[in-house]
Amino acid sequence: MDMRLNKYLADATGMSRRAADKAIEAGKVTINGKAAVMGQQVTDTDTVKLDNNAITPAVNTVTLIINKPMGYVCSRDGQGSRTVYDLLPLELHYLKPVGRLDKESSGLLLMTNDGQLAYELTHPKFQKTKVYKIALNKPLQPLHRQMISDHGIMLDDGPSKLQLERINETDDINWKVTMSEGRNRQIRRTFESLGYTLPKLHRTQFGNYQLANLKPGKFIFV
Repeated sequence: MDMRLNKYLADATGMSRRAADKAIEAGKVTINGKAAVMGQQVTDTDTVKLDNNAITPAVNTVTLIINKPMGYVCSRDGQGSRTVYDLLPLELHYLKPVGRLDKESSGLLLMTNDGQLAYELTHPKFQKTKVYKIALNKPLQPLHRQMISDHGIMLDDGPSKLQLERINETDDINWKVTMSEGRNRQIRRTFESLGYTLPKLHRTQFGNYQLANLKPGKFIFV
C-alpha cells in the first residue's frame, strides 16, 4: 500500500484532510520516528504516530443518518444537556457529526468516520445543498422575503442569501429554505436580524442525503 499521508490520517482518525495537513505542518505527525512532511507517502511497513500515539488506517468507513430531535446537542459532552450520542449504541460513539445542528434545531445529521466524506460535505468550495423546513414566529413580510432571496442580509461574517419557498400557498409562517453555505447559525441569524425568531428549524437534506421518513431519534446506515 502506498497512500498519501493526509489521506492516511483522515482515514484513521475521521479528521478532514485539511486538518491532517495542519497536524503535519505543526509537527504533530511522525513516520518511523521522524517528523513527517507534507505530501509524504505511507506504506504498510511504516509506523505513523499522531501526537506520539500510533495510528492505523480505518479498515471500513461507517456513515449514518440520525434524525436529531430538538433539545439534543451534537457534542460528546452535553454539559447537562442530552447529546446525539445518547441516541446511539456505545459501539458507534467513535463516529463524528458532519455539519452540526444547534440544540433547538432538528432533523438530518450525518455521522461518520470517513474524513474525506466529511471534508467534501462541509468545505465551502463544494457548495453542497442543504434544505430546511422552518417556522417563523410571525408572517414573513414580502419586503423581507425579497431582501433575503434577492439581495441577501449582511451579517457579521458576511452576506447571507437564502432561497425561500412557501410550503403552503397561503402560509407566510412556514417556509422551505435552500442554501449551499454552512456558517454558524446562519439561518437563525438571518431572520433574527429582521426581527423574527424560529420556533422550528428542521433539516431534511444535506448534499445527496435525505431524511425521508426516518422518525425522530432513530438512525439508519447509508
